[in-house]
Amino acid sequence: MEAHKQAVATIAGTVRQFFARHEPYRIFHGSTNSTRPRTAATGHARAVDISALGNVLRVDTQRKVALVEPNVPMDRLVAATLPHGLVPPVVMEFPGITAGGGFAGTAGESSSFRHGFFDQTINKVEMVLASGEVVEATPSPQDPRQDLFRGAVGALGTLGITTLMELQLVKAHKYVRTTYHRCASVRETVELIQKKADPASLDNKYDYVDGIIFSKDHGVVVTGTMTDEEPTAPVQTFSHPQDPWFYLHVQDKTSSTSKTTVTEHIPLAEYLFRYDRGGFWVGRSAFSYWPFPFNKWTRWFLDDFLHTRMLYKALHASGQSATYIVQDLALPYATAEAFVDYTSKEFGIWPLWLCPLQTPKQPTFHPHQVSSAKLVKEANEKTALSTPSSPPAQMLNIGLWGRPPAASADRCVALNRDLEHRLATEFGGMKWFYAHAYYDEAEFWKIYDKPSYEALREKYQATSLPSVYDKLQSKAPASKDDKKEGGWQTKWPFAGVFGLRQAIASKTYLPRTPPWRQ
Repeated sequence: MEAHKQAVATIAGTVRQFFARHEPYRIFHGSTNSTRPRTAATGHARAVDISALGNVLRVDTQRKVALVEPNVPMDRLVAATLPHGLVPPVVMEFPGITAGGGFAGTAGESSSFRHGFFDQTINKVEMVLASGEVVEATPSPQDPRQDLFRGAVGALGTLGITTLMELQLVKAHKYVRTTYHRCASVRETVELIQKKADPASLDNKYDYVDGIIFSKDHGVVVTGTMTDEEPTAPVQTFSHPQDPWFYLHVQDKTSSTSKTTVTEHIPLAEYLFRYDRGGFWVGRSAFSYWPFPFNKWTRWFLDDFLHTRMLYKALHASGQSATYIVQDLALPYATAEAFVDYTSKEFGIWPLWLCPLQTPKQPTFHPHQVSSAKLVKEANEKTALSTPSSPPAQMLNIGLWGRPPAASADRCVALNRDLEHRLATEFGGMKWFYAHAYYDEAEFWKIYDKPSYEALREKYQATSLPSVYDKLQSKAPASKDDKKEGGWQTKWPFAGVFGLRQAIASKTYLPRTPPWRQ
């Protein structure tokens, strides 16, 4: 703890100097799971380096909490808690996502229908304010800094620097008994996932619920329950090079329409990070960029390159994120089927990920339902969708990730802009901030609560920091010069070669054995 205090004192001192000189600065975290174009802060003359804050300081088995610094990634967090028979109630699906990123960004997983977003499992945070003052804040109504805690959630670090958090833990079990429920249509899949995740339903006995829509006539709802019972059949794993990618495994298990459900046991940590290899399914596009066949042998041979940490490194180094659509959207169940129809027609991207979520309290930068009662009523009447939980108790996260047909940077900008506009106006939804965003400022602040946010920035002396809008905007190509920027380095195959070279040099494929398996 003493080393932590010294590190925070150094950070606070640096921040105070910038504050006294009225100078803006950047924060260097050391890693990112954002797909927005990245401007590195390392080596910058006005940078605050917090990359060393990457330790689990304590696991308290009596209180079932862990003291965690912000740069602790999910795989090391799970590795630290499992030996104590405990696990965080919400664990993001990519091993490299950090606890601080989960608090300052938006992070939900298949347990979020029960526990809420990642920040809803945090008891308190320590923060360095823009003035250099070190404070603590909790979500408790009795805490005078409750507004700081709730305001900093999802605000991308624009109210201060998170340096420590106390996370809740729950009892861990050896396996997740996982069942794949085959559905024959988009509507059936949406209805079933709503039923399985409904907190008022007697059927809701699960720890995890999510889903995958492979096509308009093949959807799967995945339910999971932690258990210590020993299975009669061999357990299924997904972290070894010879293992199947999870989504391909689910697709194969549910390919036959004669079987409506398939159940198997997955070790807990294997389940938590089941989407790591292949980055859900986005990693498959690498086999289109390079002329490699896509089969179990090539996936085994190239496994080092196909985990999410390496995929992110290659994506940023190559600049290829501009030709992908990678967006997470949250919307009412009532408009989900219509939204999938829209994405099918305009984007042509499959599969889609489904994740039921609790609607957070407002004001918040987390996605929340912005639809009017009239919109939801009309959508319900049109789809005849059941509503066991009255809106906005829950909403549905849809992951739209992939490369559209005939993708180009211009085409993807146009698709993203159309998505942003129609999401709010037609489907009553909102998006995550990790991805490309092209809102103009007036449009953005029509969606989010600017007065509350600006009042917090004034109260906590954060007006010298960039705003959320400043941080999330992606630059669209505006001229021929912009499009030529980088020249041959942006062309095939040079961009890919450079991306691979940088990814290999980063050595993020090491260690090959996950920390929770060591």
